Amino acid sequence: MPKKLKETLGAILCEPDLAAYCPDLATWSASWCAEERDVIPGEQIVAVFTPFLVDLLAQGLSRKTRHLHRDNLWLLGGEIIRDINETPKLRKRPVKELILQAVAGDEGPLIHGGLSEQEQRSFDSTCQKLNRFLATHANSNPK
Repeated sequence: MPKKLKETLGAILCEPDLAAYCPDLATWSASWCAEERDVIPGEQIVAVFTPFLVDLLAQGLSRKTRHLHRDNLWLLGGEIIRDINETPKLRKRPVKELILQAVAGDEGPLIHGGLSEQEQRSFDSTCQKLNRFLATHANSNPK
């Protein structure tokens, strides 16, 4: 899709579109919480993911593909919060830095709880798209 058209579509998309695509987005941070102090980094993760979710809507992807990416982002957020809890010194690092580290090399972390090989490839694909999006929009996303 041409960049100009993507920008126009992105401007047309509004909160109701995102709300229909991700009706539970506001609860993602709470769903990742192992303890109360996980809420703030969880909300920061959602703030970084939101422009990417809007961009996915503007790409004209199929419903199934959009939903796979959405679900994979939810998994990624949970993995980042899990990492923060397992390695407390990560709490001191900016969340965007943790996200960039998690998707570095155009793949995601291995998901705990065991995804199938196909599910892991799908997850890696989402992480690759997110990594490229963040690199392209480096100055416009929250820290």
